[in-house]
Amino acid sequence: MQFLIRHFIKNYQNTSDMKVRASYGKFAGLVGILTNLLLSALKFIAGILFHSIAVVADAVNNLSDSASSIITLVGFKMAEKPADAEHPFGHERIEYISGMIVSFVILALGCQLGQESILKIISPEPAEISFLTVVVLLISILIKLWQCLFYRSMGQAISSEALLANSVDSRNDVISTSAILLGMGLTALTGFNLDGYMGLVVAIMVFLTGIHLIRDTSNPLLGVAPSKEMVDEIYHRIMAYPGVLGMHDLTVHNYGAGNIFASVHCEVDARADIMKSHDMIDNIEKDFHSEMGIQLVIHMDPIVTNDERTNQLKERVKDALHLLSPEITMHDFRVVWGTTHSNVLFDICVPFGFSTKDDILHDQVVKMVEGLDPTYRAVITVDHNYIPSDAPEE
Repeated sequence: MQFLIRHFIKNYQNTSDMKVRASYGKFAGLVGILTNLLLSALKFIAGILFHSIAVVADAVNNLSDSASSIITLVGFKMAEKPADAEHPFGHERIEYISGMIVSFVILALGCQLGQESILKIISPEPAEISFLTVVVLLISILIKLWQCLFYRSMGQAISSEALLANSVDSRNDVISTSAILLGMGLTALTGFNLDGYMGLVVAIMVFLTGIHLIRDTSNPLLGVAPSKEMVDEIYHRIMAYPGVLGMHDLTVHNYGAGNIFASVHCEVDARADIMKSHDMIDNIEKDFHSEMGIQLVIHMDPIVTNDERTNQLKERVKDALHLLSPEITMHDFRVVWGTTHSNVLFDICVPFGFSTKDDILHDQVVKMVEGLDPTYRAVITVDHNYIPSDAPEE
């Protein structure tokens, strides 16, 4: 794999460059088209000559793989288009759309092959087992195994869902073709025609692959939480800057691999020079863009750190929240102290799917704060984590 990559992809090590990334995708698509067309032609000839629906089904499967490779090739080519007025975040998500199209093509193919195989089971025709057919299937297994490793290597190198989907499809092709070969062996030993049944096995494999890939390729389009590794790196990088006291409300939006936007709230000392704090925030945003390729926007939250009464109440509220649930976190805590009553304002954050509904949780927290002192008036906002629940957050 590395030999091909080094010789056919310029600057292959610079996978963060969108042009290099597109070169990976286009090269993988071209290789897939050529190898799958070759396999499809060989299997069609063998299947028709020796009356095997299972081999013909496998040939059609490989033909669909060629179509999938064409879609992948076109998808990477279109993803190269720069941002424009109608698509200010670029066109990189076209890669996800191409992966989705591949998934639906595979699903439709599975349904068609299943129908043909059932008809062959109901009305079986004698299938000849020849040396040529066995050789063709063995060659197919070896090529498909190489394809699986090739697509996986390319997909991992550039974090491409489309190429990883093709890798899974190739792996399943190895299994389905092996099943056909096994069926031929069992037919020769038992005399019972298993051709239609093996065709049905291939169809089911193809169908399940389509379902699996639809799920995997739809997730990036719907929007998924960032990986824990990315969140940890963002957290530790930001907290390493002197002057950042805490961070919360991190959100990450992916508009295609290498096209990431993020926003976060950073807490700074309210007594610090606002110009210096603003300069620090600017530097963090610039560093993230140059070092991680992330377009980061930071909201600066000034917090009071030198009021002992506020700090003590904050710790009491944190302890009380922890008793309600360890999953609840708190930020933006402040108090407006008054003569007859004091306003206690803060946000609480819970993961999606939290056991208590937001409105009920809100009332519970308000009662909890007022239970600490009848003169407290709680002003609470309930929001949700947009990051993995086990990721660090202040």
